Amino acid sequence: MIELINSGHYLIDGTPVSVKDATGIEPPEQARDKTIAYSIMRAHDKNRDPGQMRITFDALISHDITFVGIIQTARASGLTEFPLPYAMTNCHNSLCAVGGTINEDDHAFGLSAAKKYGGIYVPANQAVIHQYARERLAQCGDMILGSDSHTRYGSYGCMGIGEGGGELVKQLLRNTYDIPAPEVVLVYLEGKPRKGVGPQDVALALVAATFPNGSVKNKVLEFTGPGLKHLSADYRVGVDVMTTETTCLSSIWETDEVIEKYYQNIGRPQAYKKLTPAQGAYYDSLVKIDLDKIECMIALPFHPSIAYTIRELQNDPERIFGEVEAKCNEQLDGKVEMNLRQSIQNGKVCCEQAVIVGCAGGMYENIVIAAEILKGGNIGNDYFDLSVYPSSTPIGLAITKIGAATTLMEAGAVIKPAFCGPCFGAGDTPAHNTLSIRHATRNFPNREGSKPGDGQIAAVALMDARSIAATALNGGVLTAATDIDFNEPDLTYTFDGSVYEKRCYEGFGKADPTQELRLGPGIKDWPAMPKLELNLLVRLCAVIHDPVTTTDELIPSGETSSYRSNPQGLSEFTLSRRCPEYVAKSKAVLSLENERLQSGAPEEAVEILAKVGGDIRATSIGSCIFARKPGDGSAREQAASCQKVLGGFANICYEYATKRYRSNCINWGIVPFTIDKDAPFNYAEGDWIYIPNVREAIATGQSEIPAKVISKGGEMSEFTLICEGLTESERLILQEGCLMNYYAAGYSD
Repeated sequence: MIELINSGHYLIDGTPVSVKDATGIEPPEQARDKTIAYSIMRAHDKNRDPGQMRITFDALISHDITFVGIIQTARASGLTEFPLPYAMTNCHNSLCAVGGTINEDDHAFGLSAAKKYGGIYVPANQAVIHQYARERLAQCGDMILGSDSHTRYGSYGCMGIGEGGGELVKQLLRNTYDIPAPEVVLVYLEGKPRKGVGPQDVALALVAATFPNGSVKNKVLEFTGPGLKHLSADYRVGVDVMTTETTCLSSIWETDEVIEKYYQNIGRPQAYKKLTPAQGAYYDSLVKIDLDKIECMIALPFHPSIAYTIRELQNDPERIFGEVEAKCNEQLDGKVEMNLRQSIQNGKVCCEQAVIVGCAGGMYENIVIAAEILKGGNIGNDYFDLSVYPSSTPIGLAITKIGAATTLMEAGAVIKPAFCGPCFGAGDTPAHNTLSIRHATRNFPNREGSKPGDGQIAAVALMDARSIAATALNGGVLTAATDIDFNEPDLTYTFDGSVYEKRCYEGFGKADPTQELRLGPGIKDWPAMPKLELNLLVRLCAVIHDPVTTTDELIPSGETSSYRSNPQGLSEFTLSRRCPEYVAKSKAVLSLENERLQSGAPEEAVEILAKVGGDIRATSIGSCIFARKPGDGSAREQAASCQKVLGGFANICYEYATKRYRSNCINWGIVPFTIDKDAPFNYAEGDWIYIPNVREAIATGQSEIPAKVISKGGEMSEFTLICEGLTESERLILQEGCLMNYYAAGYSD
């Protein structure tokens, strides 16, 4: 089905050839520039060093739980106008009744910012962030930076990268996105998907094959091969958007007449150009996907990589659910018990909820095929229900005009407007411990609206819309689309973008500095952030030994979205579902730093520093989190900024799950320490860690930094922290205390 080959390959005459079998070919360092990925990145790279890239983007995009903070940060750093197209969509905080006026105040702020700085404003329910980017911003050969992790437009020939807000601020201030030149992985497609096998099935198989071993982490996936010609534009993007779950940096696909027709259909034929790897392009590794052998898949809690074929689960649900339950309950740490086996009735897996939604599920073809499968049937009047969210108003118009929406409603499904909510726990939250199947992007714990700390847990599984419809037709009994007979519908999509023209504010190039920003009562400025002193004293306020800690655990989604424009209000939720005592502990440490800044000598810190010979006048005091592998998931910068607002000064881990979370830490002045992967971390919450001369170590690029631990019992020990791979600007940002301070000090990239 999927084969991983962890060795270098050249693409010769359209066929992968291993390095050992290739002769007369350029060395990898030169031949890598022949990939599509490098042809695009080099065109956007301002650096002369081939090993380090400084990229400028063609467009930016954010949604309404990120754009307020980004603009507030940029304002504080000297923003006068948007220097490139910046689209602000309103697809996350669309439930405007939640939190009083807060969400709609954010929307009004966004429109006022678009008018003042020259931006693009997309009103609520017009489109989810990535569908708007696909239809209005993506172009072959371009690069788009988005403040959402699923910023992926590679199948349309446009490289998308999802990052935290700080990286967008840098672009708004005409600075660069700095990364080491990444490796490129060839994803070689062969064969043709079987009827009933959809893009989510291919995507889940790919995630399952690559995420657990980290084989494509921070690399670029480049898709080509003879199987490409069998995939529609919608099918390709359905696979592409899920590449985020592999933890790759970005993706790009070879383009052809299918993509050319797509751009013609959406009224932007000039955005197309043929992209193909040059003869002899070099790839650092190879992933082969035999599309013929992909089966209908289901990803069980709590990650898209926990994937099985539906056939496997149908045949042995007791064993598979039992194994998954055990891992889930270990991760839940006794707060609540996951019980998947209660969904087995008379030997069959039964679901109670289904959702087709967002940038992955809400595509035209997914919905039309789901309607065809359900034609003449019904979902019944028992516990099972089905909600369908088209990912944009043009798609909603199209399914209405051809009758697909009518067919779905006649079967009992509910059609809802474009909205990302079910993907992060705002809307369609399933009942406690019931099985919800979703064509969405993620099924992390703490994400789909459940609150384990309150004894509530959602059992969310990911599936393709085709098998979701087959399951709905079967009254909620888990069914693969390949197990039923249905007609292939006409998938011709006629795009009508007139609603965009009528409702969206297109203000790029029309900045009006006389316009006033509309600041609702929930929109607050960032608090002052202290600089990093010569030395650093941090207290461990959370120690997490889970295999992976997601951004949804660092700062929950869903109910917190109404506070995303209020840094101090939002910070109250930090780690609330994983370590609810963290906030109080971190605030106690913050009070010591505030006392130090005001009067110079907090007694508790003075006593600790006396044991290690430290000087209170030259020592920053802050909180610290240890997690084995933090930051998987969303690009949201608040996962780091909330730590900083509460006085965070450092994180310690074995590795960062994603580059974007590490970048968020740096941009908010949190030193991203790691430790040796074989070193035990035996320290506990409440222990102090003293890092002498840390400012100088960071300034000079010292990778190994000695530290001393003072335990709660007073015992002393030493260990080594690692801080490597920082760019010159990142070192300065950490010394200044955060990105805003860096710009306020007069620095620029």
